[in-house]
Amino acid sequence: MRTRWRARHVLAHQDGGHALLRDGEVVWEDDVIVYVGPRFDGPVDVDRDLGDTLVMPGLIDLDALTDIDHLVIDSWHSPDHGRGLQWSQDYFDHRRRDVFTPEERATVREYALAQLALHGITTYMPIASEVHSSWAEPYDELVAMAETSRRIGLRGYLGPAYRSGVNVATADGGRDVAFREELGRAGLAHAVRFLDHLAKLDDPLLTGVLLPCRIETLSTELLRATAETARSRDVLVRLHALQGTTEREITQRRHGMTPLQLIEESGLFETRLLIPHSVVIDRHPTLFGEDRGDLDTLVRSGASVIHCPQTSMRYGEALHSFRAYREAGVNLCLGTDSFPPDLIRGMDAGVHLAKIVDGRLDAAPVEQYVEAATLGGARALGRSDLGRLEPGAQADLVAFDLGDIRDGVLDDPVRTFLLNGTARQATQSVVAGRPVLVDRELPGVDLAGLQKEAQRLFDTMRAAYAERDLLGRDPDTLFPPTFPPFRDRS
Repeated sequence: MRTRWRARHVLAHQDGGHALLRDGEVVWEDDVIVYVGPRFDGPVDVDRDLGDTLVMPGLIDLDALTDIDHLVIDSWHSPDHGRGLQWSQDYFDHRRRDVFTPEERATVREYALAQLALHGITTYMPIASEVHSSWAEPYDELVAMAETSRRIGLRGYLGPAYRSGVNVATADGGRDVAFREELGRAGLAHAVRFLDHLAKLDDPLLTGVLLPCRIETLSTELLRATAETARSRDVLVRLHALQGTTEREITQRRHGMTPLQLIEESGLFETRLLIPHSVVIDRHPTLFGEDRGDLDTLVRSGASVIHCPQTSMRYGEALHSFRAYREAGVNLCLGTDSFPPDLIRGMDAGVHLAKIVDGRLDAAPVEQYVEAATLGGARALGRSDLGRLEPGAQADLVAFDLGDIRDGVLDDPVRTFLLNGTARQATQSVVAGRPVLVDRELPGVDLAGLQKEAQRLFDTMRAAYAERDLLGRDPDTLFPPTFPPFRDRS
């Protein structure tokens, strides 16, 4: 079947890069784009005039939240607040449990995947908190998630997260990692089993990857085993690392080397590696504040950095700097990592954070962030057929409405949209030529029911922090309101 979209603005691909096409048309047949230009003269089966919209390549989110929002309660700190977000040693030793049932976790996943689709994301690699599980992500949960992803129609790079240790709060207010190595080995075995499961499904929209957790929660043995598995199976690896000074301190204390050195020593640089955040390297102001070779190490490794500007900003961090990483030759792609999964807001935050970090207005032009959200993500995945609108590419597209008076006047459509807009303006999307978002709705998905159930599950999740808290505080003490409640004195 041949489909045509017509729109006021199209972010087409030409001469190796994106190009703005006014009053353009995109035509695809089955799952492949066959035409991008001003006028298509051939016959079509479905013809849609989207009017005052911006049609872009589908957004690629490689650290995509597939959980219920927790940043809303943990992105601020007060005395002792941080310790309440980690497991206590007693909880680790004697009381750890799954906060949600398998059925509830399936609902959480559906809610989160619906959010991705509603925000114009077409390709994702999931991230979820393991704090609320008895250990990490079980095989059966990812099998169910894969089916939900297929039903909604997104392009997913999936695997169960695994770890051999978990962050715990210490009595002195610090952090350490408590280990159960046998659980790490079992987790990797589940991940390999899931690779086999997706291979049997043979669905072009689902690709198996290895998703070990944070580097400080992985033993040297598990890191090396991950690298060996990735090489033998030729699969991508994503490892959260270089996130903060606590991670660096724990890694140096336990292994006698920095996180970057540990990645290299484990053999992971010999894989197709993606590293979310990658903020704390020698350029970071809390370390040396200058380049002492870490950027060159990243470039030589060929690893991609998944930059999550909105989440970094909310936790008081920034990349030092987007411009420096890009000019050094690091492949930068983007992730949301938290709620809302809004890469438009994320790109806007990144552009302005970069100005502050580098002290110059041209530190990270808008177009470079758009490239990271499309072409950079495609490079990280090894997919030259994603992240671009040109003949031969996969028909992964998203349309954003630019006709609302609240968006203000229009100059350059991309720059104006990123400055004044939000991904909630997504109206249509297709993945591999199949409709996913249709007139701001997800066909077959009960959004109202998901919203109601997600609130109930969030309340359950919030209450469970009290079980894990080192000091035994209740949730309202851990997470007090912004203002005291009103008291009726009548």
